[in-house]
Amino acid sequence: MRARPYYVQTLCALFGACAFVPAVAALDLEQAYQSALANDATFASVRSAYTATLEKLPQARAALLPAISLTGSRAEASTTRLPGVTYTNETYTLQLIQPLFRWSGWHTYEQSKLQLAVGETQLAQGRQDLILRVAQAYFDVLAAQDNLAFIGAQKIAISEQLESAKRNFEIGTATITDTYEAQARYDLAQAQEIQAESDLAVRIGALQQIIGTPAGDLAKLPPSVNVPAPQPARIDAWTEQAAANNLAVAQATLNSEIAQRGIEIAKSGHYPSVDLAANVGRTRGLVGQTVVNDFYTTRSVGVQVSVPIFAGFGTTSKVDEAVALSEKARNDLEVARRAAVQNTRIAFQGVNAGLAQVRALEAAEVSSRSALDANKTGYEVGVRINIDVLNAQQQLYSTERDLAKARYDALLSGLRLKAASGILTEDDVRQVNALLR
Repeated sequence: MRARPYYVQTLCALFGACAFVPAVAALDLEQAYQSALANDATFASVRSAYTATLEKLPQARAALLPAISLTGSRAEASTTRLPGVTYTNETYTLQLIQPLFRWSGWHTYEQSKLQLAVGETQLAQGRQDLILRVAQAYFDVLAAQDNLAFIGAQKIAISEQLESAKRNFEIGTATITDTYEAQARYDLAQAQEIQAESDLAVRIGALQQIIGTPAGDLAKLPPSVNVPAPQPARIDAWTEQAAANNLAVAQATLNSEIAQRGIEIAKSGHYPSVDLAANVGRTRGLVGQTVVNDFYTTRSVGVQVSVPIFAGFGTTSKVDEAVALSEKARNDLEVARRAAVQNTRIAFQGVNAGLAQVRALEAAEVSSRSALDANKTGYEVGVRINIDVLNAQQQLYSTERDLAKARYDALLSGLRLKAASGILTEDDVRQVNALLR
């Protein structure tokens, strides 16, 4: 056997080595979400707000704990009886105040616990919003990729039809009209391809803005995948869940309780406050540079009681304001509950309508493919004209594009349904991610 040239052996060895290089894995939905958790600025803002909210509890607790302070003063005085002589008094005082009864302090502390719970709810809401934003951006990129691919396939099919029309015109079996029609469709497909490329670039940019890293290749949804139906299948079960667990409802419930505490805080302006006070002081006096009273120490321990008598009706006004705000919070809670139920109904209907649309478009895809084959056959035997084939091709690719988009929308509606019910978690991201390939 004749030996192969050295460069051929080298190329074969190189290609053989490349065959064993693992392909770069495509970015899937779960990886995109994890990247967004670390890099999304909107969620980072929510997380920082929660960190700030954590400090409300120790701040409120501080009003119930002892307060220790050290003060010092130095005063100089002169008198006309002793011209040129200055009398100096130095005082240092260490004071401890331990609140014994402060109605506002206690309710502010209890209110801070509720504010902390609000912060936790807002953080959970931010995480749910991030899941929906990542999923929306991810499937928008897939839809844009599908649209570009379908336009490319349609462009190739039109090009083949254009060449066929030109050949038939040359041999006299078709008119120039067929060529013009195919050329017009081809030019239109080129324009649509340019727009689709631009739209894809925009969608990729939106996804990269959320995840903070280059998107690269994305895992795709196979055409044969079955989009899961909502479980349970009863809308009442979902609306009941939303009324109880929706995060906006939970936050409104906490705000209502906070407003109730606000009434008690406002009423505290009518109540006395009682503190334990302990003082240690040292004082000395000097005339010029001569000490006339050396340091002497005073100590005192007692209870201080402050009783408000009249504050210009300010306290009464604050109570009325707090009562009105509490009523507002109760109304906001009812608004949130009704909105949660309505949004859940819309999302539930969206999932079911989306699934029905998927089934209808699957049937339409089969019919459109059969129609295209029939028109091609009819064109070949002369019972169909070129425009019929072009229309059938466009109908097929439009149906395939709409079918892919309907699957994405059905999955997104399922995530929105769980978000409206307050049960959307990272497990749901994993379940959707398991459908991707």
